[in-house]
Amino acid sequence: MFFGLDHSQLQVYWWVIESLLGGLLVFLFFVQGGQGLIDRLSANEEEKTLLVSTLGRKWELGFTTLVLFGGAAFAAFPLFYSTSFGGAYWVWLAILFCFIIQAVSYEYRKKEGNLLGSKTYEVFLKINGILGVFLIGVAVSTFFSGAEFHLGGTPVEIESSGALPSFSSSNPYFVSWDSPLRGLEALANPLNYLLGFALVFLSRIVAESYFINALASEAITKRARKDILLNTALFLPFFLGFLAWICLKDGFGVSENGEVQMVANLYLLTFLRYPVILALLVLGVLGVLFGIYKSWRGEKGIFALGFGVVLAVMAVFLNVGLGGAFYPSITDLQSSLTIQNASSSYYTLSVMGYVSLAVPFVLGYIVYVWRAMDRKKLSAQDFKEHSY
Repeated sequence: MFFGLDHSQLQVYWWVIESLLGGLLVFLFFVQGGQGLIDRLSANEEEKTLLVSTLGRKWELGFTTLVLFGGAAFAAFPLFYSTSFGGAYWVWLAILFCFIIQAVSYEYRKKEGNLLGSKTYEVFLKINGILGVFLIGVAVSTFFSGAEFHLGGTPVEIESSGALPSFSSSNPYFVSWDSPLRGLEALANPLNYLLGFALVFLSRIVAESYFINALASEAITKRARKDILLNTALFLPFFLGFLAWICLKDGFGVSENGEVQMVANLYLLTFLRYPVILALLVLGVLGVLFGIYKSWRGEKGIFALGFGVVLAVMAVFLNVGLGGAFYPSITDLQSSLTIQNASSSYYTLSVMGYVSLAVPFVLGYIVYVWRAMDRKKLSAQDFKEHSY
């Protein structure tokens, strides 16, 4: 089948795909970051419309990548998909709501006769740009802090949940969520906030770098160059705090016989065990810092910054996926999900492997469209006929 890879190799291959999509998604959060800055970087309505319209040309890319990330998880790791998206549904519904109001806002903000007025839709954009990104960061943090679920279920639990009789306690694929908050309980752990806030400020940094590269407005560029230093100063403590937390905490390791157990400094040991992952993280961080420096100087730093973001996020995902249980349960360690027990069958991963060969073409198309849209710097005159 897929180039002679066995099942375990296909599982790793698909986790690499998921990690890449996660990195691309975080980079494309620059749209959300820009939405949170529309008042800060604009001095009048014309400049605000220029910022929103510039982002409006790109917002579908991030939404599509989010859907693609979820679709790949459904195909390659269905037990994770059903456990997280089906079990922690309140947090995912909150995230989905944030993205729905984003789509509505770009459609109706400047439409004549809209009932809510443009200011309301601008608030919606800010909610998506801040709360939506923060909640995704908190959700991803549970890869390291753990979630409250267990596989299987007792007859009493099944009866009280109203599940169909065909589900039994012997079925390991029946997931019971152990908190009535359904994912929102992750907000009770302040350490989960580290990645949430880090993503919020990183998305703003990338947005300001994008504005510097894409806009022909000297006033906006000047404000963005100044503000990028502030957001960098806010981003670094949260990001470094997140790295320190995962490297110093006990991790959810998996023994040779498949038993999940707590291992001291697991994620630090994983970086050391896999030098390639550590190299990706280091290159990613250096790329981010270099991109910030170039953007602060008013130069084209978005590409170095974007490259660094993708590599750094990939390193974090690869660490948790290859180091142990990538979706651990804190109420029942043996219910924790790994890329081995949560993956699809060998046949499914093989067939989908051929489908994944289309990913480079999709990325190539995105690059082509991006270059076509940004072949010249944008000004308010470019949105006279149509603005968001």
